[in-house]
Amino acid sequence: MFDFHGFAGFVEKMTRFDLAGFEIYPGYLDTEAQQKILTGLRAVVAGAPLVRPVTPRGRPMSVRMTSAGAWGWVTDRRGYRYEARQPNGLPWPAIPAPVLALWHHLTGLDRAPDCLLINHYGEGARMGLHQDNDEADFQWPVVSVSLGDDGLFRMGGAARQDKTQSYWLRSGDVVVMGGKARLAFHGVDRIRFGSSRLLSGAGRLNLTLRCVT
Repeated sequence: MFDFHGFAGFVEKMTRFDLAGFEIYPGYLDTEAQQKILTGLRAVVAGAPLVRPVTPRGRPMSVRMTSAGAWGWVTDRRGYRYEARQPNGLPWPAIPAPVLALWHHLTGLDRAPDCLLINHYGEGARMGLHQDNDEADFQWPVVSVSLGDDGLFRMGGAARQDKTQSYWLRSGDVVVMGGKARLAFHGVDRIRFGSSRLLSGAGRLNLTLRCVT
C-alpha cells in the first residue's frame, strides 16, 4: 500500500468541522500531495479520456468526467449507472495509489473503494443538486476531494426541498459524506474560475471515491 506518511504535511495540522452532516477537512492536502495526486490522475485520463456525457433526457452536462477502478460511473440516455468497462470496451484504469492511501488514512476502513469518479469543471460549469444513490450499500461513505479552482459546494438534506447551506471548497479540501449526509442532496453552484494555479488552464477537479458493490 502507498505510504501516506511523509507524503504530505497534513497529519499534525489536520482539522475537521461538521456542516449539515458533511465532514469537511479544509486544507487536508498540501501542495506536494495535490501534485502527486495530479500525476496519478494524468495516467488515468490517458487511459480513459474525459468526456462530456449527456443526462437520460439527452442534455449535455457542463462538466467533463471519467472514472478509475473496478467500476466507472456513466450517464447517457439509458440512465445513470456503473459499468465495469468503458464505452470502448476497455477496463477502467486503476485508482492511483495516492488516492487510495488518502481514502484509507481518512476513513480508517480496510475496504477499498470500487470507483473513483473524476469531474472537471471548466469556466461556467456547475452540478445541480443530486444524491449519490446508485451504489448497492449506503453504509460506506463517499469521499470527495477538491483540486484547483474554488467551488461553491451546496449541501442539503434527504429531500430535495430541504434547506441548504453553502461553503467554498478550495484546492486540497476534502469532504466525507457518511451517516445522515450519505444520501443528502448536494451540488456545486459555481466555481471561481482562475482562482488557483494548480491546473494548467485553470478549472476545478472533483474526485469522489465510492464503494459500488
